[in-house]
Amino acid sequence: MYCRLLCAMAFAVALSAPLAAGAQDAELSKIREELRQLKDAYERRIQALEQRLQQTEAKAGKAEEAANQAAVQSSSRPTGENALNPAISLILQGTLARSSRDPANYQITGFVPSGGEVAPPGRGLNLSESELVFSASVDPYFRGVLIAALTPENEVEVEEAFIQTLALGRGFMFKGGRFLSGIGYQNEIHQHAWDFQDAPLAYKALLGGRLNDDGVQLKWVAPTELLVELGTELGRGRVFPGTDRNRGRAGAWSLFGHAGGDLGTSIAWRAGLSHLRTSPRDRTYDDVDSTGTGVSNSIGGRSQLWVLDGILKWAPNHNASAQNFKLQGEYFRRRENGSLIYDTQAASLGTQTGSYRSRQSGWYLQGVYQFMPQWRAGYRYDRLNSGATSIGLVGTGALTAADFPILGGHKPKRHTFMVDWSPTEFSRIRLQLARDYSRMGAPDNQILMQYIMSLGAHGAHKF
Repeated sequence: MYCRLLCAMAFAVALSAPLAAGAQDAELSKIREELRQLKDAYERRIQALEQRLQQTEAKAGKAEEAANQAAVQSSSRPTGENALNPAISLILQGTLARSSRDPANYQITGFVPSGGEVAPPGRGLNLSESELVFSASVDPYFRGVLIAALTPENEVEVEEAFIQTLALGRGFMFKGGRFLSGIGYQNEIHQHAWDFQDAPLAYKALLGGRLNDDGVQLKWVAPTELLVELGTELGRGRVFPGTDRNRGRAGAWSLFGHAGGDLGTSIAWRAGLSHLRTSPRDRTYDDVDSTGTGVSNSIGGRSQLWVLDGILKWAPNHNASAQNFKLQGEYFRRRENGSLIYDTQAASLGTQTGSYRSRQSGWYLQGVYQFMPQWRAGYRYDRLNSGATSIGLVGTGALTAADFPILGGHKPKRHTFMVDWSPTEFSRIRLQLARDYSRMGAPDNQILMQYIMSLGAHGAHKF
């Protein structure tokens, strides 16, 4: 019985084997056919995409050629104001200040007053200068910039108004109009981008805060991996340390050079040397002579200034968003020779003229550390040296040193601390503390809060 059962099972398996093999062959044929159809469909799709790509590239080439022709044509004809579409921005600033000595009587002893806005902010709430900025490309060859300062006294002053070339070639760039001079480091930086609320003492005493003259500038950047920049300027000489002289030639001349580069993957540096020469005439200033009478004096002659500057920046892998440190410093040395006219209005001891000679210097060093995103802290130390000032009227005995108290020997200094919070790149709140020894006598202890708000499109700042 068992033998018959086994034989029946073997016979059934033998019969089913050809049927299973036939079913498998049919399934394989079906899969192969589906693969062939998919392959044909993809090939047709790829061919269609390649044709569309060629057609699009051809259209794009024609559009670019038409745009270039339109640009050339538009650069040779007048352009409407609406077509310029300039970038516009507004900088709003204000302070809340407190000081132990009256800012209205501020002076830097030992240095001729510059007439610039160099005093600390007034006590209490103060609206600082607001900046209104317009900038745009005139055509493929020129760019124009206008920066107007809106003062708290409801006056409008032109801080900068210049044109500059865009396609001069070979690393050259020309600028003409009114602009911040390229001498030193901080001079070219606008006040709202400073790391401290006010300028270093050397800038206040020797440049009236900063130098922005009417003139022309020619600058060349070398085509090298290391930054090499050379420039020269011819100016009207209308601002301190010069004076506005009504004549048909330049009243000021400057020359500057900078070099910079990277040290590894986290450090960048720049150093420079600058020279400024001008010839002031009737550069007046007010003083109080030995009789207690207010007098107006005048200086004329030749003024020469040398500036040595350097800056070092550190940021992990050059990414300054989370953490960075900046070390910045400048050294100034000025030499002046000429004449000094005492009491030009004959209000006291009568008008008298004698020789004048001075050798003065100043420097500052500051460090600012961003220890976490949005937060920075910094310290700055300023130092001036009134040097050896020779007044001919004192040397001859016609007058005494007491008749020129502002020009008395002094070595002003100042310590400044700050911490600021920048929730975004458009806003900043700063607390600043300073102990200022600019004036003879007790130091001036200063506390201020500052806000800086930027509205609209604003270009990147200097390195």
